[in-house]
Amino acid sequence: MNNKILVALSLSSSILSPIAASAADAPADVSEARMHADVEKLVSFGTRHTLSSDTDPKRGIGAARRWAADEFRKTSKACGNCLEVVMPESMVSGTRIPTPVKMVDVVAIQRGTERPNEVVIVEAHIDSRVTDVMDVKSDAPGANDDGSGTALVLEAARVLSKRKFPTTIVYAALSGEEQGLYGGKLLADYAKKQGWTVKAVLNNDIVGGSRGADGLVDDTHVRLFSEGPRADATDKTRADARRFGGENDSPSRNISRFIAGLSGGVQDKLEVRQVWRADRMGRGGDQLPFLEQGNPAVRFSVAIEDYDHQHQDLRVEKGVKYGDTIDEMDFPYLARVTRLNIAALAALAKAPMPPAPTADAAVKTWTDVTWKPVDGAVAYSVWRRRTDAGEWESQPMVAKTAATSVKLDGLRGDDWILGVNAIAPDGSESPIAAAVPGGGFTPLASPE
Repeated sequence: MNNKILVALSLSSSILSPIAASAADAPADVSEARMHADVEKLVSFGTRHTLSSDTDPKRGIGAARRWAADEFRKTSKACGNCLEVVMPESMVSGTRIPTPVKMVDVVAIQRGTERPNEVVIVEAHIDSRVTDVMDVKSDAPGANDDGSGTALVLEAARVLSKRKFPTTIVYAALSGEEQGLYGGKLLADYAKKQGWTVKAVLNNDIVGGSRGADGLVDDTHVRLFSEGPRADATDKTRADARRFGGENDSPSRNISRFIAGLSGGVQDKLEVRQVWRADRMGRGGDQLPFLEQGNPAVRFSVAIEDYDHQHQDLRVEKGVKYGDTIDEMDFPYLARVTRLNIAALAALAKAPMPPAPTADAAVKTWTDVTWKPVDGAVAYSVWRRRTDAGEWESQPMVAKTAATSVKLDGLRGDDWILGVNAIAPDGSESPIAAAVPGGGFTPLASPE
């Protein structure tokens, strides 16, 4: 197929970007009151430390997990048993788990109607801690870290279970994050055993506050962390990326761009601040085990963290109150972050997988872009951006072609990053996958 650049641009002038076109998925029925009640309930378990009681009916991690599973079951009953609730488990030990303990995740699966093995995951960790990560006995309310994320996951299930999607949505409350990301690893291993193709993982960790310990307030942004070079990159991928580019085009980075573009159409007063690193400096979250297995994953977190009310014993010192308590949260802000997650989940669950394109521009005045057909796609669009630009151009170069290759006459590929996204019969569009080494959305190599 021979597509002149000027012709392609003129044809695409009336085409919305895939991100803007997905804004219709913005939910209207997120309930602050329900999420407030959820966080209150989580706090009521006293501590949710991973090494706390698994059997006490009222206090500890076991009681919290059973309550979360019951909430998923209530949601499932309301949608005609549309959710399958499972609780994968394994025995683990490590530096912060000196004696082997049973690790359990609480997972609800909303099966897709067309491609059930194609999966998008929303997750948060249900465990909590105080100053000493090994302190099992002290009250650890964990309101914002990460009662906020757990409430978001439960609310997303309540809202999205009312709809049907061609692909599967998985809702997960994870254990063991504070002891070493064990629940994230357990879920990543479970996904692999199920044979799922993981399109995206949205990890929500500390998403319910807007004020820092220094008084700085920001309730109009949410941070979205994404890795640059892939965690599962092989020596060949790294060598190829040095020659052809791709340091800024991991699948996770392009999911971040996708969600950032979506945010403006969801609601007022919340924008995505993309942070181009896998997580905060010197810290980590449950998206990392998925990245290590080659699955696209990002982390949502508040714009301003409050370190006086995170990982702290409950106390007052010199007039300063410490501890992760519910009164320090901002529930209107949490509701906005929840709406954005729900809109992103819906857009991703409706769309096909992104293609895995390649670009050939060596020693010629044009660029050839090719890709393989994608299940569930009826058309594709080809995108570009300058190598020093952060975002894709607002309009595609080639819009909604049924072909799986294009020749871009006059485009010197040395100066551009090219990408392709897939379009479903209803017009839903996937994130853009870059035509660079490691740009595809599937693992590069099987983890050992």
